[in-house]
Amino acid sequence: MSQKILFITPPFTQLNTPYPATAYLKGFLNTKSIPSHQCDLGIEVILALFSTNGLSSLFQDIESRNPELSDNARRIFNLRDEYIHTIDPVIAFLQNKNTALAHVICERSYLPEASRFAHTDDLDWAFGTMGLQDKAKHLATLYLEDLSDLIVEAVDPHFGFSRYAERLSSSANTFDEIHQSLLEPDSFIDRLTLTLLKQKIADYQPTVVAFSVPFPGNLYSALKCGQWLKKHHPAIPRVMGGGFPNTELRSLSDPRVFDFVDFITLDDGEATTLLLLEHLDGKREADLLKRTFRRVNGEVIYSDGATERDISQSDVGVPDYSDLPLHQYLSVIEIANPMHRLWNDGRWNKLTLAHGCYWGRCTFCDTSLDYIKRYEPSSVQLLVDRMEQLIKQTGQIGFHFVDEAAPPALMRALALEIIRRKLSVVWWTNIRFEKSFSYDLCQLLRASGCIAVSGGLEVASDRLLGMINKGVSLTKVAKVTDNFTQAGIMVHAYLMYGFPTQTAQETIDSLEVVRQLFEAGVIQSGFWHQFAMTAHSPVGLHPEKFNVKIENKTVGTFANNDLVHSDPSGCQHELFSDGLKASLYNYMHAIGFDLPLQEWFDFKVPHTKVNPHFIEQAIESQEYQPVSSSASIVWIGGKAAIDYFSKKKKKRSYPMAQLRFSNKHSEVSIQLKEQEGKWLMAQLPSLAVANTSLPTFEELQTSFEEETGEDFILFWNSKPMMSLRKNGLLML
Repeated sequence: MSQKILFITPPFTQLNTPYPATAYLKGFLNTKSIPSHQCDLGIEVILALFSTNGLSSLFQDIESRNPELSDNARRIFNLRDEYIHTIDPVIAFLQNKNTALAHVICERSYLPEASRFAHTDDLDWAFGTMGLQDKAKHLATLYLEDLSDLIVEAVDPHFGFSRYAERLSSSANTFDEIHQSLLEPDSFIDRLTLTLLKQKIADYQPTVVAFSVPFPGNLYSALKCGQWLKKHHPAIPRVMGGGFPNTELRSLSDPRVFDFVDFITLDDGEATTLLLLEHLDGKREADLLKRTFRRVNGEVIYSDGATERDISQSDVGVPDYSDLPLHQYLSVIEIANPMHRLWNDGRWNKLTLAHGCYWGRCTFCDTSLDYIKRYEPSSVQLLVDRMEQLIKQTGQIGFHFVDEAAPPALMRALALEIIRRKLSVVWWTNIRFEKSFSYDLCQLLRASGCIAVSGGLEVASDRLLGMINKGVSLTKVAKVTDNFTQAGIMVHAYLMYGFPTQTAQETIDSLEVVRQLFEAGVIQSGFWHQFAMTAHSPVGLHPEKFNVKIENKTVGTFANNDLVHSDPSGCQHELFSDGLKASLYNYMHAIGFDLPLQEWFDFKVPHTKVNPHFIEQAIESQEYQPVSSSASIVWIGGKAAIDYFSKKKKKRSYPMAQLRFSNKHSEVSIQLKEQEGKWLMAQLPSLAVANTSLPTFEELQTSFEEETGEDFILFWNSKPMMSLRKNGLLML
């Protein structure tokens, strides 16, 4: 194939780690021996802007135009010499290069400060007295946000660290406003972006340029880059794909979009990209492309005549992060939220355990789209092979599995394989709070390096959970979150308010459940968001089943996903927003549990009807799951030694065995009857995690009862065995 493609992530996504789409596609093309390059213009624009030269140019631009500034912006402008002097060391610090700077940052004598520093009295409460590096990262982040405020006010109102011109792209049924903005003179940020793009084209000399647009905040920059390419390199085809087109542009009909790009592809990019490259090579007719929009004779045409299937998970290859400046990303801490810390601080290798969602039934989710409904798990051996290759490639042992919801069975197999290979990794992912996450499984996940999970609690109401078809109950959620917490795995809960027909009573009762979950210590982080109806969800497709009415039924010519709806049987959901968020912020810091729920709202709300001990009782009522005869038994604890002794009781001596296990943090010792001890010692080799075929509970029961003549169920639930089960003897 003669084509050479350049994948671009346009500004802006994340500061701390590259968005993985381009690395996924480059890794796939490697399997086909097709040359490709990639760049993250987002981080490169940030680094160019927040530098001595970048800020000097920024302040000169403001000075030349002399706009009217607010008091805060004027203060930042007056302190411009201090910002220019400190910016390079601060960026290096956030790149984990000169960590000693944390001392002077925390002394509050080094950084210039504006309005973002107004509420920093609680830093010791948030970070403690020993969290020097974290505290300094937070202060350095506030310093950058002050500069961002100046940029938004005086230079470019579209600017944001993880988005650009997002407002233009959000719910844009027509292309008019975006089109008008694209025809206006280039902004300061545009000029930086296009200068870097020009250099990338010169360096890589691609024959095709493809933009990955995962979010609304990437769209404008992608189209601006496409506009520049059309003017300066008209022979280079321009392609756009990613999450935003996948959800928003499925009914695109405005031909003006194709002044800025030549092709727009939907859903998984591997097959669509491969077939498009064949077309550009003259080896495939345009009608035989896969899920691709283009313009023909002034009209938008959708081509999907390809007979080739999407690429299977076993054939997508290993993500390839080469070309990306992995050591130049910034670790920032915006707020003292443990899950936000994972999102924004540190670099994570991104992988997918399974394509699609194994559950795929939630009524608020885009379950009609391919990226959700087509479930295909990966081979565990192949996944861990890819993990090892990524560690070697990037030097990073941190992994974020970016699944819609990671399947428990696959997580179990993954954990066992990681432990078998003795890999030192740290990982986190998104889950459903389902009963499969037993205490034992959570212990196994933690032993393999799992540090956090995020999951959709959504609405803390069993009636609404039924309408959502989440497949869980509040009592199950309570127990599962307790299992994770006991294992030392942080739990983040996605929380929703405003689901169709939700009443004020249910909103307040949901808040009470959330309060109890935090007070019990079984979730450590959370985030409330208001329900948004989308065109591809069951609620959007069948609103009459949920007693809501769609107000914007007319299909637009550009983006069509967000649906405006009315909820005649529900409450005024937006009224609850500030109170829900304020209460959650306090609960995350173990404050305000004793306050009446009314205190968080400036209007009258109902008294909660939830039992004040509901979560506590839910946790205590289900200590262990029923025994499954087919469950596998595995020992992940330390080496064992056995000693024999006699125990006198009522003038009789009983032969006994003492088994000692050396674990990482302690010695575990249990006493059993001699025959039981010998049996257990004989079984330990077969229970070792290194074995790919582990004995089942039923097999152990048969062996134990044949050898000892005792009742295995009584033995399994005895105090000595309970001690072992809490220290590495797991039933999976």
